[in-house]
Amino acid sequence: MIHAKLGDDYFLQQIVATFTGTVHSVFKHALNIRSDGNDEIFTLATKAMDRAPNTLVIGLDTLDHLGIQQHDRVSVRHNQLLIEEKLIIAIPTASRWQCQLPIYPANCTRLKMNMIRVKQFIDLHGKGGGIKRNDSPVSEFEAETSRLLQQRTTLLYEEILNQRLDRFQAYAADLVGLGPGLTPSGDDFLVGLFAIIHLQNSPCSMYKPLCESVIKVIQPLTNEISFTTLKKAAYGQVRESICSFIHAILYGTEVESIEALRKVLAIGSSSGTDIALGLISGLEANIKLGG
Repeated sequence: MIHAKLGDDYFLQQIVATFTGTVHSVFKHALNIRSDGNDEIFTLATKAMDRAPNTLVIGLDTLDHLGIQQHDRVSVRHNQLLIEEKLIIAIPTASRWQCQLPIYPANCTRLKMNMIRVKQFIDLHGKGGGIKRNDSPVSEFEAETSRLLQQRTTLLYEEILNQRLDRFQAYAADLVGLGPGLTPSGDDFLVGLFAIIHLQNSPCSMYKPLCESVIKVIQPLTNEISFTTLKKAAYGQVRESICSFIHAILYGTEVESIEALRKVLAIGSSSGTDIALGLISGLEANIKLGG
């Protein structure tokens, strides 16, 4: 039996005696489950992964050796989560976690100072090919995708700066599903942007209801895993490393900001860079709108 270590509060609420589902997909460090009740995607993550919405971190280093396959049945019995007879997880050992985004500060001096170094670091160490353009694209398709990402993120940013509400949903939806990766670059950018919009006292907070309205129209445009991440971000729920970076850039030192940024950049292949650039876009809009 494996012990659950950390659990998203919402996920733990769902794991009651009546919970059933099927394995959606299996990776080395993450296993996704589709709930029979509402088709929502939940994740089992190894110790290497940080806390995240809809996620239960378990005491394993890898999932490679378990023989779990897509469509395997998932159920709950006697406070244990079972995947067939291949994996049994003790639920009561999990401590609860819920994303708590920091409050946007009245004084942005520290943020402005940290932003300079953070943007330089992303320029030097961020992964290209998504929101961050590659200097030498490997194909015409990559070059065109990068051009569209640049164009559409700029349109969305300008919409926010001009405080127009009428085109926000359309411009955000135009990014969904665009770009490489299991979670496309446009989706990842929106995750970062939505997180900043949801900060308490954020000058961009007028767009909160529109983040939620975007979710109602985008499900056919991307895959289920990415949609789940976007849906959570649209309500201000993002993974712990993103929360920690936002807190560091708002209130921490330059060194603390870079250390927290490294953990965001480590997410996925280019996903971390795309998320970071969404965060930066939102923070720059906040600075300009907040005077």
